[in-house]
Amino acid sequence: MSKFARPKTKRGLARREAILRAAEEVFGTQGYAAASIAEITRRADTALGTFYIYFPGKEEVFRELVMEMGKLTRAGITEAVQRAGDRLDAERAGLEAFLRFVAARPSLYRIVEEARFVDPEAYRQYFAGFARAYEAQLIEAERAGEVSPGDAEVRAWALMGIAKTLGERFVIWDDAPDIDRVVTEGFAMIRDGIAP
Repeated sequence: MSKFARPKTKRGLARREAILRAAEEVFGTQGYAAASIAEITRRADTALGTFYIYFPGKEEVFRELVMEMGKLTRAGITEAVQRAGDRLDAERAGLEAFLRFVAARPSLYRIVEEARFVDPEAYRQYFAGFARAYEAQLIEAERAGEVSPGDAEVRAWALMGIAKTLGERFVIWDDAPDIDRVVTEGFAMIRDGIAP
Protein backbone atom coordinates (compact mmCIF):
# COMPACT_ATOMS: atom_id res chain seq x y z
CA MET A 1 0.00 0.00 0.00
CA SER A 2 1.13 3.55 -0.61
CA LYS A 3 2.34 5.74 2.25
CA PHE A 4 -1.01 7.51 2.23
CA ALA A 5 -3.68 6.33 4.66
CA ARG A 6 -6.20 3.78 3.45
CA PRO A 7 -9.57 5.43 2.79
CA LYS A 8 -12.12 5.03 5.56
CA THR A 9 -15.31 5.24 3.51
CA LYS A 10 -16.77 2.73 1.07
CA ARG A 11 -16.72 5.41 -1.59
CA GLY A 12 -13.04 6.16 -0.94
CA LEU A 13 -12.14 2.46 -1.00
CA ALA A 14 -14.07 2.01 -4.26
CA ARG A 15 -12.35 5.04 -5.86
CA ARG A 16 -8.91 3.81 -4.83
CA GLU A 17 -9.70 0.34 -6.18
CA ALA A 18 -10.90 1.88 -9.48
CA ILE A 19 -7.58 3.73 -9.77
CA LEU A 20 -5.64 0.53 -9.09
CA ARG A 21 -7.61 -1.45 -11.69
CA ALA A 22 -7.19 1.32 -14.26
CA ALA A 23 -3.46 1.50 -13.50
CA GLU A 24 -3.19 -2.27 -13.91
CA GLU A 25 -4.77 -2.00 -17.35
CA VAL A 26 -2.69 1.01 -18.44
CA PHE A 27 0.67 -0.28 -17.17
CA GLY A 28 -0.10 -3.79 -18.40
CA THR A 29 -0.92 -2.70 -21.94
CA GLN A 30 1.20 0.42 -22.46
CA GLY A 31 4.16 -0.22 -20.19
CA TYR A 32 5.42 2.01 -17.41
CA ALA A 33 7.19 4.63 -19.54
CA ALA A 34 4.21 5.25 -21.83
CA ALA A 35 1.64 5.18 -19.05
CA SER A 36 0.40 8.48 -17.69
CA ILE A 37 -1.55 9.43 -14.61
CA ALA A 38 -3.95 11.27 -16.92
CA GLU A 39 -4.72 8.03 -18.78
CA ILE A 40 -5.08 6.11 -15.53
CA THR A 41 -7.58 8.61 -14.14
CA ARG A 42 -9.44 8.76 -17.45
CA ARG A 43 -9.93 4.98 -17.38
CA ALA A 44 -10.84 5.12 -13.68
CA ASP A 45 -13.40 7.81 -14.52
CA THR A 46 -12.01 10.10 -11.86
CA ALA A 47 -10.48 13.56 -11.70
CA LEU A 48 -6.73 13.88 -12.14
CA GLY A 49 -6.35 15.52 -8.72
CA THR A 50 -8.19 12.63 -7.06
CA PHE A 51 -5.32 10.30 -7.99
CA TYR A 52 -3.03 12.24 -5.63
CA ILE A 53 -5.37 11.73 -2.69
CA TYR A 54 -4.53 8.03 -2.88
CA PHE A 55 -1.04 7.89 -4.41
CA PRO A 56 1.88 10.35 -4.44
CA GLY A 57 2.75 9.44 -8.04
CA LYS A 58 2.84 6.79 -10.71
CA GLU A 59 5.82 5.03 -9.12
CA GLU A 60 3.83 4.27 -5.96
CA VAL A 61 0.79 2.90 -7.75
CA PHE A 62 3.10 0.75 -9.90
CA ARG A 63 4.87 -0.62 -6.80
CA GLU A 64 1.57 -1.36 -5.13
CA LEU A 65 0.50 -3.39 -8.16
CA VAL A 66 3.70 -5.44 -7.97
CA MET A 67 3.05 -6.14 -4.28
CA GLU A 68 -0.60 -6.90 -5.04
CA MET A 69 0.44 -9.49 -7.63
CA GLY A 70 2.56 -11.16 -4.97
CA LYS A 71 -0.24 -11.24 -2.41
CA LEU A 72 -2.89 -12.45 -4.85
CA THR A 73 -0.66 -15.09 -6.40
CA ARG A 74 0.48 -16.43 -3.03
CA ALA A 75 -3.11 -16.52 -1.78
CA GLY A 76 -4.28 -18.40 -4.88
CA ILE A 77 -1.45 -20.89 -4.74
CA THR A 78 -1.85 -21.41 -1.00
CA GLU A 79 -5.53 -22.16 -1.46
CA ALA A 80 -4.79 -24.56 -4.34
CA VAL A 81 -2.10 -26.53 -2.51
CA GLN A 82 -4.08 -26.91 0.72
CA ARG A 83 -6.00 -29.75 -0.90
CA ALA A 84 -2.81 -31.51 -2.00
CA GLY A 85 -2.01 -34.88 -0.46
CA ASP A 86 1.77 -34.40 -0.55
CA ARG A 87 4.48 -32.10 -1.90
CA LEU A 88 4.33 -33.50 -5.43
CA ASP A 89 0.57 -32.96 -5.56
CA ALA A 90 1.21 -29.46 -4.21
CA GLU A 91 3.71 -28.77 -7.01
CA ARG A 92 1.16 -29.69 -9.65
CA ALA A 93 -1.64 -27.72 -7.99
CA GLY A 94 0.61 -24.71 -7.46
CA LEU A 95 1.81 -24.68 -11.06
CA GLU A 96 -1.74 -24.86 -12.34
CA ALA A 97 -2.96 -22.15 -9.96
CA PHE A 98 -0.13 -19.85 -11.03
CA LEU A 99 -0.75 -20.34 -14.76
CA ARG A 100 -4.49 -19.81 -14.35
CA PHE A 101 -3.82 -16.62 -12.40
CA VAL A 102 -1.54 -15.37 -15.18
CA ALA A 103 -4.27 -16.15 -17.73
CA ALA A 104 -6.84 -14.25 -15.66
CA ARG A 105 -4.61 -11.24 -14.89
CA PRO A 106 -2.00 -10.93 -17.67
CA SER A 107 -1.53 -7.22 -17.03
CA LEU A 108 -0.35 -7.86 -13.48
CA TYR A 109 2.10 -10.45 -14.79
CA ARG A 110 3.49 -7.93 -17.29
CA ILE A 111 3.78 -5.31 -14.55
CA VAL A 112 5.88 -7.64 -12.39
CA GLU A 113 8.13 -8.40 -15.34
CA GLU A 114 8.58 -4.71 -16.08
CA ALA A 115 9.38 -4.04 -12.42
CA ARG A 116 12.78 -5.61 -13.06
CA PHE A 117 13.70 -2.33 -14.76
CA VAL A 118 11.24 0.17 -13.27
CA ASP A 119 11.48 -0.82 -9.60
CA PRO A 120 14.20 -3.44 -9.10
CA GLU A 121 13.72 -3.47 -5.33
CA ALA A 122 10.00 -4.32 -5.64
CA TYR A 123 10.90 -7.00 -8.19
CA ARG A 124 13.43 -8.54 -5.81
CA GLN A 125 11.03 -8.39 -2.87
CA TYR A 126 8.34 -10.06 -4.96
CA PHE A 127 10.50 -13.06 -5.85
CA ALA A 128 12.46 -13.23 -2.58
CA GLY A 129 9.21 -13.47 -0.62
CA PHE A 130 8.06 -16.36 -2.76
CA ALA A 131 11.43 -18.07 -2.54
CA ARG A 132 11.61 -17.95 1.27
CA ALA A 133 8.20 -19.56 1.65
CA TYR A 134 8.90 -22.10 -1.09
CA GLU A 135 12.24 -23.05 0.44
CA ALA A 136 10.61 -23.68 3.83
CA GLN A 137 7.98 -25.90 2.21
CA LEU A 138 10.63 -27.92 0.36
CA ILE A 139 12.66 -28.41 3.54
CA GLU A 140 9.55 -29.67 5.31
CA ALA A 141 8.73 -31.98 2.37
CA GLU A 142 12.29 -33.36 2.39
CA ARG A 143 12.04 -34.11 6.13
CA ALA A 144 8.75 -35.92 5.47
CA GLY A 145 10.37 -37.98 2.69
CA GLU A 146 8.14 -36.44 0.02
CA VAL A 147 11.05 -35.15 -2.09
CA SER A 148 14.63 -36.28 -2.52
CA PRO A 149 17.38 -34.53 -0.52
CA GLY A 150 18.76 -31.39 -2.11
CA ASP A 151 19.44 -27.68 -1.79
CA ALA A 152 15.99 -26.25 -1.04
CA GLU A 153 16.98 -22.66 -1.88
CA VAL A 154 18.26 -23.59 -5.35
CA ARG A 155 15.26 -25.82 -5.95
CA ALA A 156 12.81 -23.09 -4.92
CA TRP A 157 14.31 -20.64 -7.40
CA ALA A 158 14.46 -23.30 -10.14
CA LEU A 159 10.82 -24.25 -9.63
CA MET A 160 9.77 -20.59 -9.63
CA GLY A 161 11.75 -20.12 -12.84
CA ILE A 162 9.90 -22.99 -14.48
CA ALA A 163 6.51 -21.52 -13.58
CA LYS A 164 7.53 -17.99 -14.60
CA THR A 165 8.86 -19.08 -17.98
CA LEU A 166 5.91 -21.35 -18.73
CA GLY A 167 3.58 -18.49 -17.83
CA GLU A 168 5.31 -16.16 -20.23
CA ARG A 169 5.64 -18.58 -23.15
CA PHE A 170 2.40 -20.51 -22.95
CA VAL A 171 0.00 -18.03 -21.35
CA ILE A 172 1.13 -14.48 -22.13
CA TRP A 173 2.37 -15.22 -25.64
CA ASP A 174 -0.51 -17.54 -26.65
CA ASP A 175 -3.94 -16.28 -27.64
CA ALA A 176 -5.61 -19.51 -26.48
CA PRO A 177 -3.36 -21.12 -23.87
CA ASP A 178 -3.71 -24.84 -23.27
CA ILE A 179 -2.99 -24.72 -19.55
CA ASP A 180 -3.83 -28.38 -18.96
CA ARG A 181 -1.19 -29.44 -21.51
CA VAL A 182 1.44 -27.16 -20.01
CA VAL A 183 0.70 -28.29 -16.45
CA THR A 184 0.85 -31.96 -17.45
CA GLU A 185 4.20 -31.62 -19.23
CA GLY A 186 5.73 -29.17 -16.77
CA PHE A 187 4.70 -31.24 -13.80
CA ALA A 188 6.05 -34.46 -15.34
CA MET A 189 9.45 -32.81 -15.50
CA ILE A 190 9.18 -31.49 -11.95
CA ARG A 191 7.94 -34.81 -10.59
CA ASP A 192 10.67 -36.85 -12.20
CA GLY A 193 13.30 -34.36 -11.09
CA ILE A 194 12.41 -34.11 -7.41
CA ALA A 195 10.57 -37.36 -6.60
CA PRO A 196 12.18 -39.39 -3.79
